[in-house]
Amino acid sequence: MTVPDIQTLRIGVLCGGDSPERPGSLASGEHAAKALAGAGLETQLIDTAETPVSALPGQVDVALLGLHGLGGEDGKIQGALDTFGLPYTGSGVLASALGMHKPTFKKLLAKECIDTPRWTMVDSTATVASVLSVVQYTLGYPVFMKPSSGGGSLAAGIARDEGALRKMLEAAKAEPYAEYMVEEYVQGIPCTVGLVEVDGRLVTLPVHDVESRNEFYDYEAKHNPDLRVEHCPSILPAPTTEAMHYLARRVFRMIGAHGVLRVDFLAAANGRVTVLECNTLPGLSERGNLATMARAGGIPYPALMQHIVRTAFTKPAYLP
Repeated sequence: MTVPDIQTLRIGVLCGGDSPERPGSLASGEHAAKALAGAGLETQLIDTAETPVSALPGQVDVALLGLHGLGGEDGKIQGALDTFGLPYTGSGVLASALGMHKPTFKKLLAKECIDTPRWTMVDSTATVASVLSVVQYTLGYPVFMKPSSGGGSLAAGIARDEGALRKMLEAAKAEPYAEYMVEEYVQGIPCTVGLVEVDGRLVTLPVHDVESRNEFYDYEAKHNPDLRVEHCPSILPAPTTEAMHYLARRVFRMIGAHGVLRVDFLAAANGRVTVLECNTLPGLSERGNLATMARAGGIPYPALMQHIVRTAFTKPAYLP
């Protein structure tokens, strides 16, 4: 597909939606739209909770996806946009679904011999007693519990013993997620690596690491800069950051990602580098991790948003 001059396009920045990650998505959309409009591009901010995808053809020429979580990051809106023939940024249906569903993603990592914390599934048919038994004999404590298809550290946390995990499993019943996973807790420094296509070339951005003042890098710490200390480029040893760059590129190819991706890691004190998850639609906030890594890599925020818009027109003729 020929990449058009984006100055001639009507860009719809899709955000919001009705997932639990709506607030973060609104912030992504607002920042991205402001940067594009500030660069003189015709831009509309569109909340998908108010405007259906079927209304977009004829209204915009390309969709910049600032959506997060269920319904926006899992391939569903990508499939709808494909059906309506509207170009959109980032990965297609398959890579989006693989990246969103953590257990499937982790199975692929295991097949590729890429280190990821050991885990077990928790779905609506599992009893609390059965999960506790499996965790006791296969994982041990502490463990980390999180939704299988969610982000932002929502409904997630550390269980240091059986009593804590029992409470988390009971509380999960009130959350909107149908499936959870409990995984081996790895004590380490949270790190992330961004990849973005620039002029047809995939650029691996500098590693970003963070020290959380909370028990882990939770939702509160991710949204309150007073609760974290960030380093970008990372202050970790070069062999560690080089390993993360190598693994991030492998993950990109493994899921068939396109245009942009963020891969999250933990760096343990013993040198272990383990992959936690990937984000096919990383946050687009000007103060977010992707923008921070891009600036460290010499890409200003407005330019980053324009590079991402262009990824809508560099997909293969057929992308699953």
